[in-house]
Amino acid sequence: MEQAKNMQQTRRPGKVKEKIRMFSVRAGIDLPFLTIVLVLLTIGLIMLFSASYAYALAYYGNSYHFFKNQLIWAILGIAAMIICSYFDYHKFHKAAVPVLILSYLLLVLVLFMPARNGAHRWISVGGMGFQPSEITKFAIVVSFAHFMSISYQKMNKFSTGILPYLVIFGSSAALLIKEPHLSCTVIIFALTCFMMFIGGVKARWFVIAFVVIGILAYIALFTDLIPYASDRIGVWRDPFGYADRDASHQTRQSLYAIGSGGFLGLGIGNSRQKYLYLPEPQNDFIFAVICEELGFVGAMIIILLFALLVWRGMVIALRAPDKFGTLLCMGLTAQVGLQAVLNIAVVSNTVPNTGISLPFFSYGGSSLVMLMAQMGIVLSVSRSARMEKS
Repeated sequence: MEQAKNMQQTRRPGKVKEKIRMFSVRAGIDLPFLTIVLVLLTIGLIMLFSASYAYALAYYGNSYHFFKNQLIWAILGIAAMIICSYFDYHKFHKAAVPVLILSYLLLVLVLFMPARNGAHRWISVGGMGFQPSEITKFAIVVSFAHFMSISYQKMNKFSTGILPYLVIFGSSAALLIKEPHLSCTVIIFALTCFMMFIGGVKARWFVIAFVVIGILAYIALFTDLIPYASDRIGVWRDPFGYADRDASHQTRQSLYAIGSGGFLGLGIGNSRQKYLYLPEPQNDFIFAVICEELGFVGAMIIILLFALLVWRGMVIALRAPDKFGTLLCMGLTAQVGLQAVLNIAVVSNTVPNTGISLPFFSYGGSSLVMLMAQMGIVLSVSRSARMEKS
């Protein structure tokens, strides 16, 4: 009896220690991925302040206006990431359809909200606004991962491997174009293609889809069917010779900033284009200021960090204990990579201007918190993989 009691007492500290270790911040989290996220967030905050203080002083009378707000959202985002890293990602299996329905409701609701700069993209609640498109991007990934993990053996059939995902994408894209929100439409299209590819859809369907979509895109963009889109095509073709100088102003100033940065840049804080030449430098075109201040070397380091983030996210995905975790993790990681590539392509005029923000860098509270929460879900997958292995 005495011996059993002594054995029980010696076991208790071990159990307590096990629980403490289980609920520690580092337990099971993929540290390389977490480090890359925090490095990108830190550099993003520094560059946001550098890019925005002149604009903030001119229009808000406070050089710290954007930086202060973004810092608060960054702290909330880190908290959201930590919470989501402890959340069991398997619960999104049940939540996938409700999240998708919620995204539809929000995309409809936003059409009745007051327009900003001619677009209905924001829903304001208690003086704070958010874009439903951020929920839509997450809904596309989680719903596709949910349905594909259930019917992955039937992905070679049109009725189960093609049609449901085209319906989800098509209905979401139609509501986004109604706002209009072309940039998010492009992102969810890229996500749809990526998710269907890793989900097991045969290559021939992609060939057919690209031909059809290419024809529709040509009709929509290179005709007057969507006037604002055809204007952007004109600017993209010849930003310095386009007839409407106001329409091409932002692209021209962006190219001036990139070109003046040279190899090593002008130094942090020394950008000239941010002094009210480049419109709203803290938003979609912040990468132009990065190129001007940090030069080719600094820009390549940031691109390398994004590449490392995508690589590490894919490593975590491949180690996931189930197909849903793999698809979910790959989709969330791909979203960041695709958005970064498209933003850099827009800023350098490689593709037409679609207003795509740069993850971790561009100003925006709701998008930053949502992004950090999604990174927390990736960390949740890594935690489950570690626990499964042990």
